Amino acid sequence: MSDATPSDPRPGTTLTDRAVLRVSGEDVAAFLQGLVTNDTARLPAYAALLTPQGKALFDFIMWPDGDDVLLDVEASEADALARRLSIYRLRRAITIARDERVAVHWSLDAVAGAFLDPRLPALGYRWIAPPDAAAKGYHAHRLSLGVTEGVAELGSGETLWLEANARELNGVSFTKGCYVGQENTARMHHRSKVNRRLAVAPDDATDPKRRVAYPDLGVMVTVRRAEELGDAVVPTGDPIG
Repeated sequence: MSDATPSDPRPGTTLTDRAVLRVSGEDVAAFLQGLVTNDTARLPAYAALLTPQGKALFDFIMWPDGDDVLLDVEASEADALARRLSIYRLRRAITIARDERVAVHWSLDAVAGAFLDPRLPALGYRWIAPPDAAAKGYHAHRLSLGVTEGVAELGSGETLWLEANARELNGVSFTKGCYVGQENTARMHHRSKVNRRLAVAPDDATDPKRRVAYPDLGVMVTVRRAEELGDAVVPTGDPIG
């Protein structure tokens, strides 16, 4: 991944590795409410679809669009997420499909119609609009804040949602009611038992918990015990370098 710090003005704002899923039809907010980790009554919001054990399968940002809900998701996982959500659709008149007319956009600067990233204001502004040129600098900025996302970093069914810093990134509601994986997630929260956390650290090929490395940025995503973060960065920590 090449994501060098851009020169101003930025050549574009489109995050080309993101896609938009449109969920439309019969009461889609209620449909998603019983599945995902955050409250569909408060959009935009960061959320995930979990395993019954509370491990992250897909993470995404939910956006309101009239009666529809748009899911800002990793492009490589968009079709898999659509298939997984369709399993729960049963006989409801709900459509889940990519919307190729629009794309996910990002900027550090305020843009008309944009929202601060619901995970962390320091991440900058995000919005849905027709695509333009590719944004530069997003991944370097995100990782500098210790924010992880996507299957390569979170794993698929490998990382408990609270271990992925979901609480710190506003990715879970503890008051909205049941969803897939809710029982274990709530238990961990109320017992304060988050023993490990995903973190971003200077790259170290000898680290046995190294999840993925970004050599051009000199960092890796790894798993650390909460009391042994050391030089690693988590969302509430200081940026690398």
